[in-house]
Amino acid sequence: MQTPKPLLPDAARRTAAWCGVLLLVAGVAGVVIWLCATLKTAVTPVLLALLGTALLGPVHRRMTAHGVNRSAAAGFTCALLVAVVGGAGYIVVTALVDTGDQIVRSLKDSAQWVIDHFGIADGANVDHLASNAGNLFEKFGASAAGGLLSGISLLGSLVATSVLALLLTFFFLRDSDRAAHLAHAVAPRGAGDLVEAMGRRAFEAVEGFMRGTTVIALIDAVCITVGLLILKVPGAVGLGALVFVGAYIPYLGAFISGAVAVLVALADRGLVIALWALGVVLAVQVLEGHVLQPVIQSRTVQMHPAMVMIALTAGASVAGLLGMLLAVPLSAAAFGIIGELREGRLASPEEPDGPPGASSPS
Repeated sequence: MQTPKPLLPDAARRTAAWCGVLLLVAGVAGVVIWLCATLKTAVTPVLLALLGTALLGPVHRRMTAHGVNRSAAAGFTCALLVAVVGGAGYIVVTALVDTGDQIVRSLKDSAQWVIDHFGIADGANVDHLASNAGNLFEKFGASAAGGLLSGISLLGSLVATSVLALLLTFFFLRDSDRAAHLAHAVAPRGAGDLVEAMGRRAFEAVEGFMRGTTVIALIDAVCITVGLLILKVPGAVGLGALVFVGAYIPYLGAFISGAVAVLVALADRGLVIALWALGVVLAVQVLEGHVLQPVIQSRTVQMHPAMVMIALTAGASVAGLLGMLLAVPLSAAAFGIIGELREGRLASPEEPDGPPGASSPS
């Protein structure tokens, strides 16, 4: 009996199978994102705790390797986190407060310089823009005053989120040795090893991002601060603090903080010093891109710049600034999981090439 000829060619059927897989993955991802946005009050502390655990994991493992009790090591590590984050936050906020007015005034002067020299708007100046902004604030002053209670509520929410994230970090560090058992317990039968391997790869990616980004941010901030101090740019310490904070948002944060430093130098020290400040910023970025990232940052978080920008845009659209901060480490974890799945697939050559339901190539 003659086999009936398929209605669609092999290439079309394989394309349809892949489209089905992509639609299924997109649907699941959309549901997960919707749930995270709906339950953001509970999800945000968990994600922050995972970042803190990834940053402090090496310290905790080193302490437990020397015989320190796991609970004591986790408690000490969390106390160290509070001290470091609190100290760094105090330094950054103090530097920005002390030099904030000067930086804003310099940015205003630099904007006026650009308007005067390039004729962007005839008869317009920054003072007019400032007065218009003042009128706008006066117009909506009642709304702003009425939002004071909302601001207090937001502050309370931030404090509660921080405390919950710290407690979760303690438990994650203390019970990290049970993660492998948990992976085998929740995974379907026979998939425990794969789930454990994917979890390890994802966590290693986040750990590499947090450790590498923190070290690189510190080096960038110190180098740019020293360069601006040599050039006698006002507010150099505050600008360095801005560079350190911006480094946790790849590419975009460095661009914004570097642009602010150059504009401040332009307003207070002139065009020549501004060009020197631009050279300092570009030299530090070249050092970061060609030396620091390949040496310090783990290879598990190496992502194409286009993918990073797409992740930042998607994170900003979903959760604003917090989404931008979490976008890259979560994307790195996702790529780590995909890499583990690919390695597991390549290790099983007997499996057909293609998604379930697709015919194998002839």
